[in-house]
Amino acid sequence: MWKPSQSSSSSQTPANEPIRPSAPATPSYEPTSRPAASSSQPGASAEQATIGKSLVVKGEVTGSESLYIDGKIEGAINLPGNRVTVGRNGQVSANITAREIVVLGKVRGNMNASDRVDIRSEGSLTGDVSAQRISIEDGAFFKGGIDIRKPGSSEVKPATTSSEAPKPVPVQA
Repeated sequence: MWKPSQSSSSSQTPANEPIRPSAPATPSYEPTSRPAASSSQPGASAEQATIGKSLVVKGEVTGSESLYIDGKIEGAINLPGNRVTVGRNGQVSANITAREIVVLGKVRGNMNASDRVDIRSEGSLTGDVSAQRISIEDGAFFKGGIDIRKPGSSEVKPATTSSEAPKPVPVQA
């Protein structure tokens, strides 16, 4: 057994023990389908959070960085100046408000993008879309309405369903 106080044997390897290279640093998890955030786009941040395959989030997700979703989310996603990407394994049941939204997995809810929405060939969206630009690839599933805004109206309104529309309250005198 090696002891720190024995300086003569500290630099030698026992004869029956092979020399092993030191273990490399653990690589960070980065999905292959994850798009790189580009600093050339206005409002894009270099940081991107990831919700992994085994994670389930119930509630509201807000923040100031882009988000890659490979797990499940139920509730609301509000990232107005950033990109939201729903990965191939992602299952989202939420209204999404972002600058750019990319769908590779399944989404049930309304989308409100200040720039664009991309529904890729393996993606599925059930809900209404409001954006300046939209792209739906061949093979994608889409059921809902589309509202194309002019580039001058870049305001992002929170996505709501028709059942959430404000109702007039009677005023009593």
